[in-house]
Amino acid sequence: MSEQLAYSIHLGSDKNRTTKAKEIAKNNSSGTTSFSNNAIQNATGLSKVNKHNLRDYDNDKELINVIYGTNNLYSDVQKLYLQEFEQARLEYNEKQTREDRKIHNYFKHISESKLWDLACEFIIELGDMDFWDNKTQEYRYKMIQVYKEQVQDLMQVVPEFKVANAVIHFDETSPHLHLVGLPISDNNKRGMKKQVAKSKIFTKESLKRIQDEMRTRCIKSYNKTYEKSSTLKQKQKGRNQDINVKDMSDYRQIKREQMQNAKRLEQANNKSKNLDNNADKVSSILDELKPSKLNKNNMLISNENVAEIKKLTEEIKDTTKSVRSVNDLNMAIKDFEHTVFDTIREVSSLKYQVEQKDDEISYLKKELNAKDKIIDKLRTEKDKLKEQLQKFKGFWYGIMKRFQNKLGFDKNEHYKYVTDDLYNSGIFDKHEKEIATDYSKKVKTLDEINDLKNRRKKDNDFKGV
Repeated sequence: MSEQLAYSIHLGSDKNRTTKAKEIAKNNSSGTTSFSNNAIQNATGLSKVNKHNLRDYDNDKELINVIYGTNNLYSDVQKLYLQEFEQARLEYNEKQTREDRKIHNYFKHISESKLWDLACEFIIELGDMDFWDNKTQEYRYKMIQVYKEQVQDLMQVVPEFKVANAVIHFDETSPHLHLVGLPISDNNKRGMKKQVAKSKIFTKESLKRIQDEMRTRCIKSYNKTYEKSSTLKQKQKGRNQDINVKDMSDYRQIKREQMQNAKRLEQANNKSKNLDNNADKVSSILDELKPSKLNKNNMLISNENVAEIKKLTEEIKDTTKSVRSVNDLNMAIKDFEHTVFDTIREVSSLKYQVEQKDDEISYLKKELNAKDKIIDKLRTEKDKLKEQLQKFKGFWYGIMKRFQNKLGFDKNEHYKYVTDDLYNSGIFDKHEKEIATDYSKKVKTLDEINDLKNRRKKDNDFKGV
């Protein structure tokens, strides 16, 4: 019978970015939470991953094998940011008219953001602790080839995920792979053309597909490298999810209840031990029974022994009930672990979408504020133009009235020559020439017009009284 190996692929999660975590941090004087987190959210987190994966604090570095990138994971990620995003950053900045909207360092920009992870880490493991327990170091090191192929496989299965660094740990119970990279979304319409986009690339559906693909490819690589015909154990429901259910508050509550019921389990164990002792007593009682004088097939038993056996029967029932209740509790916890993944993943996805919408709303508010400033500026310019137009109207009315007076009353031929010249030059049109030369089309100045409006208003007010 061929051996069966367990396979797991885990993507670091964002547990301390939940609404509950933020609320706890908000109410803490330190502004932080105690929630553990294994996602790479910022430069500090990346530095910690660098120290852990490359074992900067350990002398047993021969048990750490870098198969992609360098011995400086932090630097590898920075270089990948420049390689993938620098051109998009420059193109984005060229379109910005305001300096405060420009992005000067995309690595730093994402690290300081509360919406996006700086990088992502996959942990891949083939075979569990029991499988690797009795394997030689030589046998373990052959996994280098398997995990190298897994790195290439992941880049083929998820071409949007660019690997920065991959390292194998041989210093723990099972050789496993730590793989760090960037999920990249291209051709974005808002912001930079290329952006990091963990939630867009790694969805519930894509994670399931990735796990299925990577499982199949990994066992093929293993069988080829080790010349085996092994198979994989059936995958556990929810193992491909980007959620650690053991960190959920509801789970922890049930876990606390299980700990509270540990005494019940201890009592059940004690009762089981008493059953063993009492079983010996019953055996002794049965051994000492004597045949009836009337019928050798019937045995005589005292009332005392009958009471002892009845007592044992009650203890058996009580112990069975206690054991069953503890087992039911354990089964309930396992069922809970298996059923919550889908719901929590959907909630996590929705929370992230809400955060993205909030970010878009904030961006639109800034845009609206900028538009309001432009509108205020245009209104000011409009008022200035209106004022200038009024001045021009006053000037134009004054010119027309001057021409009418000079031509109509003073009979000044010079103004007639000027009028003809303005008309021939295209400065006056035909209508304006007629107004200038015909006193019957009397022009009023702005002051006269305003005086007339004021008199009419007074007359209307008087009539109203």
